[in-house]
Amino acid sequence: MKIGVIFSGSGVFDGTEIQEGVFTLLAIKKVGAESVCFAPNINQHHVINHITGEEMNETRNVLVESARIARGSIQDLEAFDSSKLDALVVPGGFGAAKNLTGWAFSGPDGDINDQVKNAVLSMVKAKKPIAGLCMGPTVIAKALEKSGISPSLTVGTTTAPSPYEIDAISQGMEKTGAKAVMKTIEEIEVDSKNKIVTAPCYMMEADILQVRNNVQKAIDALVKLI
Repeated sequence: MKIGVIFSGSGVFDGTEIQEGVFTLLAIKKVGAESVCFAPNINQHHVINHITGEEMNETRNVLVESARIARGSIQDLEAFDSSKLDALVVPGGFGAAKNLTGWAFSGPDGDINDQVKNAVLSMVKAKKPIAGLCMGPTVIAKALEKSGISPSLTVGTTTAPSPYEIDAISQGMEKTGAKAVMKTIEEIEVDSKNKIVTAPCYMMEADILQVRNNVQKAIDALVKLI
C-alpha cells in the first residue's frame, strides 16, 4: 500500500508544518503503508525567519526544502501518477496557502498550482481517498472547485480556541463549493461519499501530542477508505 504526500516546503510560516509532515510519515508507517513524497519544483513565495517572523532576502525551492522533511526521498510533483498510489495526503503549514495555492493572499479567489490540482483531481477521479490536514483542506477545496464535486471539509471549529480565522476560512471553502464542517482537535471529518478525510491539527490551539493523535486518526480513517 502506497500513500502519496504532497509537501509545500519546510517550515510552518513559509512551507509545510514540519511536525504535521513528520507525523504524517510516522502515521503512514504505523498502518503498514509506504509513503511516497512529492513537492512542486517551484520557488517558495518567500522565506520567513521563524524566530522573528520577518521576511528574509532569500530564494528557496519548494522541492529542495521539502526534501529536508523527506530525508531526500522525494519526487518532483510533475512525476505524480495516481495509478501508482492508493491514497494521498496534503499536510498543512502556510506553504499550503502560499506555495500550493494563493489562499494566503486572495482567499478562495486565489489560484492553485496546476500540478497540485491535477494530482488531487486524478485521485478523486480514480476514486482513491485523500486526506487534508490543517490548511490542507483548502487545497482540496480549490482543486475540486467547479468539478461538480462538493466535499465536506473541516479546518477546525469556532467553538474552541484557534489562532486563525476558522469562520472566514470555512466560508471561503464554501465559496468554492465545499461544505464546511466544524470539528475540534479531537475530531476529524470523514466524507465517505467522496473519500476525503480532513483534520484541524494546528489550525486549533493544540499541543504536539494532540496534533500527533489528530494526524493518526486521519490516516487511520484514510486507510479504511482504501
